[in-house]
Amino acid sequence: MNPAKTTSSRRTFLKQSALAGAAIGFPAVLRAADLNSRVQIAAIGVDGRGHADIHSTASHPKVKFVGFCDIDRSVFGKADQIAPGTPHFSDFRQMFDQLGDKFDAVIVAVPDHMHALPAITAMQRGKHVYCEKPLAHTVWECRQMSLWAKKSGVVTEMGNQGHSAVEYRLATRLIREGVIGRVKEVHSWCALTGNERTRLLEPPAPGPVPPEVAWDLWIGSAPFRPYSPGVYHPFAWRDWQDFGGGAALGDFGCHVLDPVFTSLGLKAPLSVAADSSGINRHVWPTMETIRYAFAGNEFIAGKTLNVTWTDGGLRPEKKVAKLPPELELPKTGSIFVGEKGNMVLPHLGGPRLYPADKYKDFAYPKDIKGLNHWHIWVDAILGGPKPTDDFAYGGLLAETVQLGNLATRAARPPAPKRGSNAQAAREENVLQWDTDALRFTNSESANALLTKKYRAGWQVPAAPTVA
Repeated sequence: MNPAKTTSSRRTFLKQSALAGAAIGFPAVLRAADLNSRVQIAAIGVDGRGHADIHSTASHPKVKFVGFCDIDRSVFGKADQIAPGTPHFSDFRQMFDQLGDKFDAVIVAVPDHMHALPAITAMQRGKHVYCEKPLAHTVWECRQMSLWAKKSGVVTEMGNQGHSAVEYRLATRLIREGVIGRVKEVHSWCALTGNERTRLLEPPAPGPVPPEVAWDLWIGSAPFRPYSPGVYHPFAWRDWQDFGGGAALGDFGCHVLDPVFTSLGLKAPLSVAADSSGINRHVWPTMETIRYAFAGNEFIAGKTLNVTWTDGGLRPEKKVAKLPPELELPKTGSIFVGEKGNMVLPHLGGPRLYPADKYKDFAYPKDIKGLNHWHIWVDAILGGPKPTDDFAYGGLLAETVQLGNLATRAARPPAPKRGSNAQAAREENVLQWDTDALRFTNSESANALLTKKYRAGWQVPAAPTVA
């Protein structure tokens, strides 16, 4: 869609309006209300999740892709099959400048360390944004994404597509309707390890950069390091703290914890603590246990709710929910422990209710349907209902995931497995979180991990105060 011609007064306003050094453009919301127009989208990252997002979004009849951006020239082929003739770029900043007002929205599907800058730059220009989970790389970046979305008024959505899947929607409805009663505790887990993709502990030997890869652009805002074949690009970057949040919590946290947040109406945690198998300054640990505490509400039994995350092969004991000993827990999923019963929810699998005898005649609702996560975003740009997984909701969920990663980095060495010393060590690792102040009240060393140092020229702009 080519936006309607702006008036001279609007041009004057845009020239005079500056926030944090950048003008805030008007949201490109088919301004003339021409519902026959198409939403023109630029995609940043066209391989892996980027290709999947392009494919799923392109199936909407009112979508047109007008720009493909990737630092690797060898990966454009599959995207070109979906939208032939779409111009190619290697630097999103050049793409934004060249397209100007000829694009309305952006899909961001690059490594986590480079989510925030292109997404916020797009929002500053009044462009709608679909950004892959976990939304951003640090707690501070996640907060800025939410604030810029609120300030700009654009349509946003986080790319944890399970949010719209029938399985998670059904589980959410059952819990909110009280089928297992108010929830007393939740246990969530992922089978993967934090450094699943490489199992390396230290940066590997450097190697020559392929001629088709713009390595400096790939590094972007992260500390520079040499290219190493098959280690960072195109897939294993999540293992490394400079680029991702781990193959377990960083990749799957916003998926697995999403129905926990949605069904129970969770907001920011009150506290977070972590134990791990050991961590260095390069990669994420093999195994983690993250313990969150949330404020109670009408769906929660008690004043607080404990949500425990484990990964790397750690799973909750079945006795926490009195599950049958022969039951095989899913590789990744959650257990909701309720006052009346319990729910086992596999990752993107149908919910199962226990005790089985109690729920053997339970009639599951038949009117729950899965939704197209990408079309929801496009339809909202066209004037439909806004996504329930926008950056206001997704930002809190992503902040929670990154708070868990931060707690792992901030924790003292692994505690002994038995005895009073273990309990004392765990209590020392509890970080008290003040979400309004965006800081921990009991650890300045943990506060130092809320953000990161950016390379010159790649800084993420802080959002202005939003009333």
